[in-house]
Amino acid sequence: MLRLVIANAVILLMARAADFTFVVGSPEASQQFQFKSAAFVFRTEGCDAGLPQVTAIAEGLVKGERKSVALKVSQAAKPGIYAVFPTWPPQGQWVVNLKGVCGDLTAGAIVPVGPKGFVRESSKLFPRPATDHEIETSLKALAPGDKK
Repeated sequence: MLRLVIANAVILLMARAADFTFVVGSPEASQQFQFKSAAFVFRTEGCDAGLPQVTAIAEGLVKGERKSVALKVSQAAKPGIYAVFPTWPPQGQWVVNLKGVCGDLTAGAIVPVGPKGFVRESSKLFPRPATDHEIETSLKALAPGDKK
């Protein structure tokens, strides 16, 4: 019985390692000059079905009112690497909601962005698109005037 439990745990870990996901980093991580002014860059991992479909929406709270801004996701010369530029208004608190599809696999991320760029320690990665509740919770967690 113990062997069966261990075998199932190993299979689950191996399957989990092959999941489609995002990895978020600073613009310098892309090593591309044209991404220098990006809010952040990200890469996809675990997409064996070609290039994934990725979208980004800035979700914000401006003077207590929710705002959404569709963002252009710029692809790097190297496949699977992308940049998000800050085209949302500078006022308020903002998170970027990333969604990705690779064949039958999905991935999501919520990336908080402050005046000095993305906030790595508050970013959240999901094996699915983020829910409205998760986005709302991330926005509320950003303190007004946050200078990160």
